[in-house]
Amino acid sequence: MAEDKLNTDNITSGPIVRTIISLAIPVVLGMFMEFALTVTDFYWVGKLGPTAQDSITTSMVVIWTIYSFVALLSVGVTALVSRFVGARDFDRARFYISQGLQLAVFLGLIFSLTGFILAPTILRFMGPGEATLERAIPYLRIFMFSCTFYAITDTTYAVFRASGDTRTPTKIGVMMVLINMGLDPVFIFGLGPFPEMGVAGASVASAISIFIAMLTVIYKVYSGRLGYPVDAPFKYRPDISGMLKIIKIGLPISFQQFVFIIVYWFLIKIVHEYGEAAGAAMGIGNRMESLSYLTCYGFSLAASTMVGQNLGAKNPDRAAKCAWGATGLALSFTCVIAFVFVVFNDLIAGIFTNDAEVRKIAADYLFILGLSQFTMAVEIVIEGSFSGAGNTIPPMLVLLPGAVARIPLAYYLCFSLDWGINGVWWTLTITTTFKALILAFWFRRGRWKLKQV
Repeated sequence: MAEDKLNTDNITSGPIVRTIISLAIPVVLGMFMEFALTVTDFYWVGKLGPTAQDSITTSMVVIWTIYSFVALLSVGVTALVSRFVGARDFDRARFYISQGLQLAVFLGLIFSLTGFILAPTILRFMGPGEATLERAIPYLRIFMFSCTFYAITDTTYAVFRASGDTRTPTKIGVMMVLINMGLDPVFIFGLGPFPEMGVAGASVASAISIFIAMLTVIYKVYSGRLGYPVDAPFKYRPDISGMLKIIKIGLPISFQQFVFIIVYWFLIKIVHEYGEAAGAAMGIGNRMESLSYLTCYGFSLAASTMVGQNLGAKNPDRAAKCAWGATGLALSFTCVIAFVFVVFNDLIAGIFTNDAEVRKIAADYLFILGLSQFTMAVEIVIEGSFSGAGNTIPPMLVLLPGAVARIPLAYYLCFSLDWGINGVWWTLTITTTFKALILAFWFRRGRWKLKQV
């Protein structure tokens, strides 16, 4: 494909809503598959009881921490590559692709090594019972082994999306999810010649599928699927200034996500005050909420690409229309999800557990979180729009204190007002609503249109 036939024409001058949908829908479909995977994981592990579900819930908080560090790369690479693709400066786009992938290898190896060593210490901090801890440690350590694969894969996905191609990473992501879903029961229960690994088997299935996805997406890049040729990542020498620019753009978002997750470490400690049933229920709620979160993230990625390319094409007013258009479409979807969570909360919880206590706590979680699904859409898509502009400081200044405030608020609602475990769920809903309103107001001021990268 020639460089003059990229998808930038529609992004910078075509119909806005149709282009948002064409970019977002492949990503959203991929996110639906990821949602299906998380649900399938929790369903199969649920056959092993609440303790097994709690071990995955506790481990997932640590895994989210790794994701927040990888966002350092994907946010920076998306902002820079989309800006230079929009300006048709493909040499500089290629340069930042190379620097981003080299960073992914370096950081991925660090995460793998330190995470494997520190996994038991980190898990103990969150206060699970010994039975939960016994299952969580091998699960988390196996995931840590695959951190390098994940960092390379996610960074390469960002390159495709920044170039206006959301379909290729989606197709690969769907393939990865299907492989993972097929391998889950094989390794968890020991089907055929494979040994029964229990909870750790779910992590083995994930590691294998991520590795296959990494090989596939790298092949796609260097076989010319981006629409412009890309050199081997190590053809360029590591450039400190180029890497620092990626880090500078990605750091505010990555840091605020990191703090957001660390806050969850403390929230998990509060949840464990109410027993393993509460931890299992939190896992059910998190996985169901991921349906709307991942969908909004798809629209966020579309907004990020369109904002970045339109600013590169010197069209800031169109960039703003793209951002608000993506927000409106995400809102439409989350309003439906909110209705489902509020009305069918108990029915949904019953799918994942036969334990009456877990079901009751999870049903309450879904009802309360249902009230903030639409504001979550605003928060996620507007954050992505700021990122596409390379202006990542404002969302950090809003989301960081909003996340930290969850710790004292949860303690106050749970223990001072004696709301019980529901105080944690109300904390999430209240803070999400305030963050979304402030972020939308700040974005509407429009100073992000002047951001230079």
